[in-house]
Amino acid sequence: MDNSGKEKEAAALMAEAEKKLKSSQSFFGSLFGSSSKLEEACDMYVRAANMYKMAKNWCAAGNAFSKAAHLHLQMQSKHDAATNLIDAGNAFKKADPQEAINCLNRAIEIYTDMGRFTIAAKHHISIAEIYETELVDIEKAIAHYEQAADYYKGEESTSSANKCLLKVATYAAQLEQYQKAIEIYEQVGTHAMDSTLLKYSAKDHFFKAALCHFCVDMLNAKLAVQKYEEMFPAFSDSRECKLLKVSEQTKDRITTSAELAKLCRCNKKSSIEVQGWTAADLRKVVLPDKSFF
Repeated sequence: MDNSGKEKEAAALMAEAEKKLKSSQSFFGSLFGSSSKLEEACDMYVRAANMYKMAKNWCAAGNAFSKAAHLHLQMQSKHDAATNLIDAGNAFKKADPQEAINCLNRAIEIYTDMGRFTIAAKHHISIAEIYETELVDIEKAIAHYEQAADYYKGEESTSSANKCLLKVATYAAQLEQYQKAIEIYEQVGTHAMDSTLLKYSAKDHFFKAALCHFCVDMLNAKLAVQKYEEMFPAFSDSRECKLLKVSEQTKDRITTSAELAKLCRCNKKSSIEVQGWTAADLRKVVLPDKSFF
């Protein structure tokens, strides 16, 4: 499909918006209807941005949304400015991840100034995801997940905060920041076991906390498993807990990923996660070169 027509329409709207903007800044324009001209220019920038989106010219769309945001800030319309910046960020995601982050950060500043911390947290997650998938900067992703969690906690959105913290724990474990991961998994697991809806997930959190312990210190790991069993008796009968004790019980060692997967496999309703860092750290615990038990 030829998108040149849409781009020409968008360019014409951008030019018209610039004319409106210049006329509003003239002496007579400032006397007669300056505000209405700015509003018209904003509308044209947004329409142009949408035309650019249809043409898949993402950078041009992002720039047009950013111009609309700038004018809305001039008119003290913070909510509209933040909305434009989010739209700009979403457009830039497809072409310029760093500029997308810049736009989202500016929107977050507006939302926090307005006391809209839940929305700000949501966009911190968006930034974290860009760092995860596009820029591959895990440390910065962690920082934004932590900031999102703080905002959610402040708004009493514990479940949302915990989802962010679990992302932090996963990456902390991958970076061998095991103590940080342990603290988070234990915190989230303790919260889950006291909830009727979430208690089934508690065993998973305690399992991962125990894995992190195994990677640091065997004695404390065994004590941690005992603590989790006392705190949450259902953990004792779980597949996860049995896996943690398998070497101690059988004196066997798992030598391949396939054997590890077979051991972890239960049924369709209950299985142990063996992907990502969990599989790697399980191998650290149970492979023959680690005589932990």
